[in-house]
Amino acid sequence: MEATHIIREAVQRVTQLRELAADNPALATAIGEIKHFQAARFSGTYADFLNTEKYKTVALFFLEELYSAKDYTQRDAQFARIASALERLFPEQVVKTAVSLAQLHCLTEELDLAMAQQWMNGPDESQVTRYVSAWRAVDRRPDRNRQLSTVMAVGHELDHLTRTPGLRRLLKMMRGPASLAGLGSLQRFLESGFDTFASMGSSGEGAKYFLDAVNMRESGLIDRLFDADRVACETEISATLGEPR
Repeated sequence: MEATHIIREAVQRVTQLRELAADNPALATAIGEIKHFQAARFSGTYADFLNTEKYKTVALFFLEELYSAKDYTQRDAQFARIASALERLFPEQVVKTAVSLAQLHCLTEELDLAMAQQWMNGPDESQVTRYVSAWRAVDRRPDRNRQLSTVMAVGHELDHLTRTPGLRRLLKMMRGPASLAGLGSLQRFLESGFDTFASMGSSGEGAKYFLDAVNMRESGLIDRLFDADRVACETEISATLGEPR
């Protein structure tokens, strides 16, 4: 039942964070702006992957499922309502992925809210300047590294699932029971992730190349956001977004 406990705690924390934002329209707006900015930044950072036939699907999956401004309320509600059903309905490997996803979502929401609180009070300048200022004011470097390591864990776990014999067929068979149990949103995420990583080849080399690139680029950006000259950092992000400095 450990997985059930972890998921429920994560969803409860996300609910608390959402309630804080709901009580403050300006904060809710700032959170939305942060999320859209981050999604645009990801799109720019991985434009090379998004423009290739082999990696476009996986880059879009990361953008839409892990780095987007998407509303995850429905999936969170499913997690909280029947978290215990995960361990009854799905194999252990799938449950592990669901736990990582819940932990990632919780940490991301915490960091986005902290960023939004600084964003509201930041310099009345460009979004890039406000973002860098908010990032450095929030600090929390260990949490930023943990966020990235959890993203990597989700990616590697999904890739591992593609090499589990019979799992794709099992996932297909689970559509009905998952839907009846109220786990339709999670089911769609798992099937989409499975098919995305499977499309890069059964050997896992394509997935490894993509995940290694994400880890290298994101860890490098994290370091520069904390340590690099502010102007140089803002110039780099502006170039990623296609904006002049």
